[in-house]
Amino acid sequence: MDHFMEDLKKALKNVDVLTINDEEARQLSEEYSLMKASRKILEMGPKYLIIKKGEHGAFLFDKKEAFFAPALPLEEVLDPTGAGDSFAGGFIGYLSGQDEVSFDKMKTAVIYGSVMASFCVEKFGTQKLTEITKEDVLERAQKFVDLSSFNL
Repeated sequence: MDHFMEDLKKALKNVDVLTINDEEARQLSEEYSLMKASRKILEMGPKYLIIKKGEHGAFLFDKKEAFFAPALPLEEVLDPTGAGDSFAGGFIGYLSGQDEVSFDKMKTAVIYGSVMASFCVEKFGTQKLTEITKEDVLERAQKFVDLSSFNL
């Protein structure tokens, strides 16, 4: 961004989903508040914006709604290498199996991205991802639901 900001802003006009971390969002928008940053970035063109906050979860925004997915609290994190790519893989992998793209589908995709990232950090590199089953993924996705569900 330091060297190609104008080129990036031109490219964003043709982007459906932008995934960046919180530091990148602040730099791109020149706003510290991620809520303000999200509005500014969405005005640049993306239909959806995901702002990853590492071990603190991820935000999903469109022009009308916002969603926050927590990171799954883990007892041991061995290596964060590959977590962002694993998030992207889980996210796009879920969306690729859907007939439509909506904010609700995007929310579920963020959860699956977070699920895959949570597995990734448990071993070095992407080793853990080669050991899990579909059942493991579904069980962990349910943990995300349980973690963030409550009644008022």
